[in-house]
Amino acid sequence: MRICVFLSAAGLDARYTRPAREFGALLGKGGHTLVWGGSYTGLMKVVAAGAHEAGGRLCGVPVDFLAAKARAGCDGMVIAGSLARGSPHAFGAVGSKRLPLEKSDAVVVTVGGTGTLDEATEILELKKHGHTDKPVVLLNTEGFHDGLKTRFRRMETEGFLPRPLTDLVFFPEEPVGALAYLEESAGVR
Repeated sequence: MRICVFLSAAGLDARYTRPAREFGALLGKGGHTLVWGGSYTGLMKVVAAGAHEAGGRLCGVPVDFLAAKARAGCDGMVIAGSLARGSPHAFGAVGSKRLPLEKSDAVVVTVGGTGTLDEATEILELKKHGHTDKPVVLLNTEGFHDGLKTRFRRMETEGFLPRPLTDLVFFPEEPVGALAYLEESAGVR
């Protein structure tokens, strides 16, 4: 499988780096390809190192203005367009979020800031409206997505979601649960 991972480019402590490295290693051991922002900084660097060291393939998709921070030695690298919503590339074929989605079979969102949150809500909006059927996981490391999970449950309960929340996203707390869900969803194993 080609698994898109959205996560922070910030350098964080072991509470977050351990699960990122572990997920990358599981992905690599499973023979999967990591599709990610291509950056060689922060958690992006950690997940890519874990995948690469375990034999996984790497497909980087950095946004154009961060291409200078891209990881060398990837199996594939495609420079995406701008993040700006007004950009002709932002949501087109080479957009910074759409391109990784197009190049993947599944999506995992780990911890991150506003950019990662934006990526998570973008894929869930596409899935909600039936524009993709790819499995989506929000890896809930250290309870990071608890508030978002609560918000989504309220949206579901109060009728804001046209589909059951369980059809949209899965919230495992550990990397092994995330990969198991993706492989099961894709019929791998």
